Amino acid sequence: MRKFVMIALVALASANVAAYAADNSCAAQAASKKLAGAAKNSFIKKCEKDSKAASPQAMCEGKAAEKKLAGAAKNSFVKKCMKDASAG
Repeated sequence: MRKFVMIALVALASANVAAYAADNSCAAQAASKKLAGAAKNSFIKKCEKDSKAASPQAMCEGKAAEKKLAGAAKNSFVKKCMKDASAG
């Protein structure tokens, strides 16, 4: 049980770091394009949405959903998919 909790905490921390990096990247892109106001907010919102959709976690979970996996089978598939994605 402790191992599962640690894995969950590490995954959560990794997701937060990736989201933070995407936030900074999107803000930097908006600044380089000299966007302001509503245009800047719209750009950052779309940029963040696109980066979340392109993440390996989202891709692997999407593949698991296509295969209609659930429970332990889904978790195992996503874990292997993430391992393969980080290796390649």
